Amino acid sequence: MCGRDWGSPQGASCTITSVVPSDSGVYWCESDSGEHSDAVNITVTAGAVILESPVHPVTEGDAVTLKCLVKDGRATSSKLTADFYKDGSLIRTESTGEMTLPAVSKSDEGLYKCHNSDLGESPESWLAVRGEEFIVTNRTV
Repeated sequence: MCGRDWGSPQGASCTITSVVPSDSGVYWCESDSGEHSDAVNITVTAGAVILESPVHPVTEGDAVTLKCLVKDGRATSSKLTADFYKDGSLIRTESTGEMTLPAVSKSDEGLYKCHNSDLGESPESWLAVRGEEFIVTNRTV
């Protein structure tokens, strides 16, 4: 519960000011009546390199951009040369710090991370890909 042992309530939000890696985990919001939001997985690292990737599953055919960011104090910035990895294997190096997968498929699902030779590497982040969405309608002729 926000405010009891950690964090401070800020309206409908909960602010945790001094996070440490052990604060990593699955978080969600819950109302007094028991309704709850979707869960999100938050990873707290001590390193300076962060991989920005979609939190929710993406749909096959969507374009997905992964960004390798550097945390510098309170700000984050990209534009650093980064190696991008999937499941431990190098995919490619991007001088912009961004890698776009133009039309994802189930084979793109996996653990991604980025690495900068001067600043280190990000934690791994899971990219989930779901099948294409179809709308089915009943029509009487």
